[in-house]
Amino acid sequence: MNKRIIAIICTLIMILPMSALCAFANENSLASAEDAEIVSALENHPNRVIDNAGLLDDGEEILLKEKLDEISGHHKIDVVVVTTNTLEGKSAEAYADDYFDYKGYGLGGDRSGVLLLISMEDRDWWISTRGYGITAFTDYGIQEIGEEIKPYLSDGDYFDAFVRYAELCDDFIIQAVTGNAYDINNPPETAKRGPSAKTIVIAVLACLGGGFLFAGIPVGIMKGKLKSVRMNPDAKNYVRDGSFVLTNQRDMFLYRTVTRTAKPKNSSSGGSSTHHSSSGASHGGGGGKF
Repeated sequence: MNKRIIAIICTLIMILPMSALCAFANENSLASAEDAEIVSALENHPNRVIDNAGLLDDGEEILLKEKLDEISGHHKIDVVVVTTNTLEGKSAEAYADDYFDYKGYGLGGDRSGVLLLISMEDRDWWISTRGYGITAFTDYGIQEIGEEIKPYLSDGDYFDAFVRYAELCDDFIIQAVTGNAYDINNPPETAKRGPSAKTIVIAVLACLGGGFLFAGIPVGIMKGKLKSVRMNPDAKNYVRDGSFVLTNQRDMFLYRTVTRTAKPKNSSSGGSSTHHSSSGASHGGGGGKF
């Protein structure tokens, strides 16, 4: 009997490590499958940085491509940047949509992605979305991204603009996965944030310093010319006794105050508006000038 118990214990001791090893191997196989899926999103795929307008140097283009590849592979959503010197007679919307569709962008069965187009022809920017990109990037969210990158674009800091765009795409996709995408009723921190405390302090000090400088000089000069003048605490000293005679008195209606309240307008419900490209695919998007 004791020998049987000892045999059972020995068998269990041998089985438990093998079970743990199998579980570890299974976990590794799942991780490998996930890694393989990410790699497949990066290999044999169109370049995610198409700089036909020559806005980036070679080093910047490589760094940006690595960043976009990383974000795209991690989220399974294509994040693309395209620049051009001409829209070839198309609108910015049509050019961006067609470039996305016909150049093979988009990951997954619904070809999810987001593409930023920069056209130097008339200084247009446009963001085209497809698949899950339509959900992650609402109309409001797209305009917020535009407001963030336009200062860089206007100053010619194109690499910084594209890096900021990539960072925002990463943030927007992460937020959308929670089921509450950035929108008019859920703005990103970029829309909530005002000027920094440092900026406010510098602006106030600059205004005060400028005011004292430009007002102090002429006031000082005038003060120097009025050495014989002394402050008089009472205005009656300027009036000759018996010179003021009130001959008539009446009440006059001078003005009235009218308060108007604006009629409330229907507020936007948010979300993403969609349209169909020349390929028949459904796209969201938005843009402007810089």
